Order: sequence, then structure tokens, then C-alpha cells
Amino acid sequence: MELSIHDRDQHSGSSLIAGNAVILKHATQTLLVGERMANAFAEAGVPAEVFQNLFLDHDTTSHLIAGRNFGFVNFTGSVGGGRAIETAAAGTFTGLGLELGGKDPGYVMDDADVEAAAETLIDGAMFNSGQCCCGIERIYVHSSKYDAFVKKAVEIVSGYKLGSPLDEETTIGPMAHVRFADVVRKQVADAVEQGAKPMIDASLFPEDDGGAYLAPQILVDVNHDMEVMREESFGPVVGIMKVESDEEAIRLMNDSHYGLTASLWTQDPARAAKIGAQIETGTVFMNRADYLDPALCWTGCKDTGRGGALSEIGYQNLTRPKSYHLKKA
Repeated sequence: MELSIHDRDQHSGSSLIAGNAVILKHATQTLLVGERMANAFAEAGVPAEVFQNLFLDHDTTSHLIAGRNFGFVNFTGSVGGGRAIETAAAGTFTGLGLELGGKDPGYVMDDADVEAAAETLIDGAMFNSGQCCCGIERIYVHSSKYDAFVKKAVEIVSGYKLGSPLDEETTIGPMAHVRFADVVRKQVADAVEQGAKPMIDASLFPEDDGGAYLAPQILVDVNHDMEVMREESFGPVVGIMKVESDEEAIRLMNDSHYGLTASLWTQDPARAAKIGAQIETGTVFMNRADYLDPALCWTGCKDTGRGGALSEIGYQNLTRPKSYHLKKA
């Protein structure tokens, strides 16, 4: 039996396909999602004993893991949460798949299509109000394309409509909780105090009243002394830095505790492959971002965690080999 603790259905579906019974513990701020997933699987004919959604507190979850109640644990969440899972599983030899934090970079090279790069990278940064595990959180742009990229990025974000997800005119909604929005507000305020320049006029987003509705923001004149360029934001903010070379961009992209995805923008696949080989990350995109291919393993490195989903590797992580040596008497 597998325990899935996360905010996506990717692991649950893969686990069922691999022949496992699954217990799902969803994030506390999105409990209805787990309920609806369970209902959907039930309506599709999956027996209730095969897929169950449970409401568990952290202590109970840790107790169950420590008691060897699961053959495998998949967790999507914070680095702190991942460490708690590892601690609970210590000495049990329970298999773990941990997809934790991210600070995914984009790099726009001197031969990139600026319009396409801005549209995709800014969407990758602001989609779901920045609450996406592989969202773009920092962008490095070659000096020859920098001004054009920033201009286009500001134009895109300034046109967003912040509001209720139930309103058809809304293009960017609230964050999942006020405390998450406050983390982003603090990162932005600290960066501005250290010299960063906010490019988005806050008056365009009057719905931002200090609650969960948070105005999107683009920051320039940023550097890696600022938390907004180092620590996960998981919200609608992105810092943009000017670089002069591939070497500088590689150094900055690797200057992170995390390593989930990186998005490279160039017309030269060989150049992208060469740079990609030097980036400490699980997935390298060229001229796209925030994309899953079931044939490719979804994985990360450093504080992003360990293990992998999707592809043959993901299937192998969710199964256990067993050998039979049969000799006829």
C-alpha cells in the first residue's frame, strides 16, 4: 500500500496503474480536492478499499509511517515536510519519493525570440498565482535582449485582472492562504528595501487589501543577496536579472538550494544541450516551461528532493521486483 501526501493527482494515478492500493492525505488548505479525487475514482469503478482519502494530522501521519504501515510514501510539499517524512521513515527502509521546494530559473539568450520567451516565462511565473511546483521564479536575460524582455513582461502582467476565480474576467486569482501571500509580500518588501525596483503599479490591483488576494509583481535590479532570488516564493512574483554570458547565467542558475526545472531560450539546440548538461536540475526545457511528458521522468535534485515520477523510472519506483527460480523436480 502506498501513502500519497501531496497536492496533485500525478502520483495517485501512477500508483494505481502500477497495481497499488493508495491512501491519499491531501494538503490541509485544499481538503476538498482530495475528497473530489476520491469521488472521481469511485465513480470510475475503483473499489473504495483500493483508493481512500483520509484526513490526518502531521503527528498521526508520522506515527503511521514509523509503524511501517506503507510500502512506499510519495510526498509533494515543503522541504521541512520532506525532512519530517524522512525522519518518520528512518530505520523502516520504506521507499520515499519526495518532491519538495523549487526556485526554477529561466534563461533568455542573445538569439532568443523575446516575445515568445516573455509570454511563456511570465505565464510560467504567474500561472495559478505562482502556486505551481515548477513555476518560474527567477529569470536571467542576456543584456542585448534585457530591455525588450522586461518591457514585454511588464506589459503582460499589467494587463492581468486580479479577482475571484468564479469571475470569468479574472486572469489571476488569490493565493491558497493569507500566510502564503504574506511570505511573498515580505520577500518583495525586503528586496525593494535592498534596492530592487518594482515594475508593476500596485494601483492596478485594488483587490490586494493585505489578504489572500495578492497583486503580481516583477522586480528588476535584483541580486542573489535578496531572499526573493534564493528562497522559494510560490507566489506571483519574479525577479529578472541581466547577464552577459552563458557562463554567468549557468553560475546564477546553479546558485540555489533547489533543482527541479530550468527553461532555456535559444534557437540553437546544441547550445541548449551544452548548457543544460551544466545545470543542476531535474528537467531542462528549451523554448517552453512548466510541461510534463509522461515518457520523461519527473525528478529533482538538491533540496528539491529525491525519487522520480512518470516514465519507466517512475513505474519502477512504485513497484518491487520479485524473482522466481523454478526447477522442475
